[in-house]
Amino acid sequence: MSTKEKIQAEIDNLDEKHLDELYLLIKNFTQSKQSSQKLSFMSKLKQIKIDAPEDFAANLDLYVSGEKGVE
Repeated sequence: MSTKEKIQAEIDNLDEKHLDELYLLIKNFTQSKQSSQKLSFMSKLKQIKIDAPEDFAANLDLYVSGEKGVE
C-alpha cells in the first residue's frame, strides 16, 4: 500500500467534524513546504523582525540580568 493510499484510508475513517481541522493542517503543511523551497537562507533571515529597544545589543547583559527593563 502506497503512502497516499494509507493517508486516504485514514481520512476515510475520520469523522466529518474533524475534516476541517485536517484540511487546515494539510494546507498549512503544503504552504510551508512550498515557501521553504522558494526562499533562500538569506531571504529567510531578511524576514526576521526583532522588537527591542535601540540599545538592546549594546546592553544585552543588563537586559538579561534584569538590571535594565524593557519598556
